[in-house]
Amino acid sequence: MIRKTVDNVQEALKGVENGMTFMLGGFGLCGIPEKAIAELVRLNIENITCISNNAGVDDFGLGLLLQKKQIKKMISSYVGENDEFERQMLSGELEVELTPQGTLAEKCRAAQSGFPAFFTPAGYGTEVALGKETREFNGKMYVLEEAFKADFAFVKAWKGDEAGNLIFKGTARNFNPCMCGAAAITVAEVEELMPAGALDPNQIHIPGIFVQRIFEGRNYEKRIEQRTVRKTV
Repeated sequence: MIRKTVDNVQEALKGVENGMTFMLGGFGLCGIPEKAIAELVRLNIENITCISNNAGVDDFGLGLLLQKKQIKKMISSYVGENDEFERQMLSGELEVELTPQGTLAEKCRAAQSGFPAFFTPAGYGTEVALGKETREFNGKMYVLEEAFKADFAFVKAWKGDEAGNLIFKGTARNFNPCMCGAAAITVAEVEELMPAGALDPNQIHIPGIFVQRIFEGRNYEKRIEQRTVRKTV
């Protein structure tokens, strides 16, 4: 049996270095790899490029890396919840590459599947297409987008097993699955780590072939960006 478990987050992040490119799963604060981010903060890894749908909030998620100015470049789709991100971007301290959300997901999936590039209609005629090849298909214009290249992908799953098979819960099944296997090394942190064979094969979202390291995290905060509740009648 192939066993991909590591004892803790410190062992899971062995090999991370300054200047690397990291993928980080999650949408808003939902399904983010909290433990991996905290370890990157602790290690003070600098000059990094982060590929993530968003940049967290000021005091949580990727916002913790931004506070210490560890991020050189953000490749994101939505960044509207982080004042420090805005400040660094407007001051020129942070390089930002805004990418349409569907394109961001597809650039991950292309890397996961081994495709170097793909054509998409998203962004044609806008700044997104500047400097990129465009081509017409069936009377419609498309932009050539290259797949992402990353050193590590950090993802968060609900359950996993020793072989690296993963199950995501609810809306945490966002950018996490398409980032698995899309980098040289995929590190999965899970809320519950089980023996190989314990998961129902019909429920597995990502097979272990896409995961190199897996560990069980504890005491996840699972913050909500803007908590809203229905008014009582």
